Amino acid sequence: MLLSTLAGGAQMAQATDVFRLEGFGAISRAMGGTAVAQDVGPAGMMTNPATLALMRESEQVMGGLDLITTEIDVKNKASGETASSRTHGNNRGPYFAPELAYTKRVGAWTFGAGAFAQGGLGTEYGNRSFLSRASGGVDTGLENSSRLLVLDIPLAASFQVNDKLAIGGGIDAMWQGLNLDLLLGADQVGSLIGNGRASGSLVPVLGGLPDLRGAHFSLTQDKLLGSGVDAWGFGGRLGMVYKAAPDTTVGASYTIKSRMNDLSGRATLTAVDAVAGPVPLAGKIKIQDFQMPSSLNLGISHRVTPQWLLAADLSQVFWKDAMKDIKVKFLSDGGGDINIRLPQDYKNQTVLALGTAYQLHDRLTLRAGLRVASQALRSSTLFAVIPATPKTHLSAGFTYALSNQSKLDFAYSHALEETMSNTSLPNTSAPIQVKHSQNNVVLGYRYSF
Repeated sequence: MLLSTLAGGAQMAQATDVFRLEGFGAISRAMGGTAVAQDVGPAGMMTNPATLALMRESEQVMGGLDLITTEIDVKNKASGETASSRTHGNNRGPYFAPELAYTKRVGAWTFGAGAFAQGGLGTEYGNRSFLSRASGGVDTGLENSSRLLVLDIPLAASFQVNDKLAIGGGIDAMWQGLNLDLLLGADQVGSLIGNGRASGSLVPVLGGLPDLRGAHFSLTQDKLLGSGVDAWGFGGRLGMVYKAAPDTTVGASYTIKSRMNDLSGRATLTAVDAVAGPVPLAGKIKIQDFQMPSSLNLGISHRVTPQWLLAADLSQVFWKDAMKDIKVKFLSDGGGDINIRLPQDYKNQTVLALGTAYQLHDRLTLRAGLRVASQALRSSTLFAVIPATPKTHLSAGFTYALSNQSKLDFAYSHALEETMSNTSLPNTSAPIQVKHSQNNVVLGYRYSF
């Protein structure tokens, strides 16, 4: 019921720290994603569950909507052609996802539950760009697109050990859904085979076609709801906050690497041959061991005056362990299989987030932030359909108290344009340059009891 509510109200969220959103809830997002050592409301359970102990409210419910618009352009550096990611299908941007959470204090304990889009990615290049052209200039009319959605359903708790120390933990039910349309040219297929990245009984079948020009995977449901492949799993996190001085709080949290089942569903593998034409093979497909990374977060917040708060978080995200290859296993209904390992080889990512908040008066609080991350992707393994490249964000927002019990939160975050090029097989045939920027708006409502 909860999953269908989330999916029914949303498409997917284009992530900004690779596949991860750069903050949860409008308070954190407006302050550059800082959330380790200050009260950001119920959404704090997604970064450091110990911060739930910092909330003054004994009971609170929040709801929000996250809206993201992207600008992604891919240029063929050899021909000068450009492919732009736009709305070509039923399940593409603008991307939006709701945020829901509830917290309740019972003595020294604070308990919370929620549902959040943890992240994802999305592109839609249609079927007429150079990305749909196989080797030798063959126009295939086949789609190139992606949509990944990662949903978290956390159950969290914090415990006030003494007047200075609070600890917390949480466990998340997680769901992933993926749509993907990807054309590989004959040179890309040959590179995968030559480097031992493609195996199975269908490999010699493809090689035996009269004039193979490419291979296309389609595992997409072109609907407002639905994913070509999906999987359930779990994750979790631990955290603490410590009041080092009356106006200074430090915090730390650790998020474990997810434990997701293989993404599985139906797909069509189409061999593109200049003589025989398209040869579609329907079957079952799995994306194996597709995980979200572990992360270590350290934070500090300092109240300069009763109205003015400063915050800083430093995070290390361990993408290297989570995203080495995209492992695809396809089993044709007519017999035969192919196993492909698409190289990704991500680097670990360091993220610095800075935020500030200033309470102008009893009803209005203003916020701003900066978030700077190292680049996790390598240019040599960049895919046009997986351009998760932004690494610098500017943000601003506010909270307006409608009453003593209800508050309206707003945040705007802009990912500065990032440019990356790839000239290397097997992830691209033509030399490409990808430009990616985006805008993110979060609107939230909190009610305290």
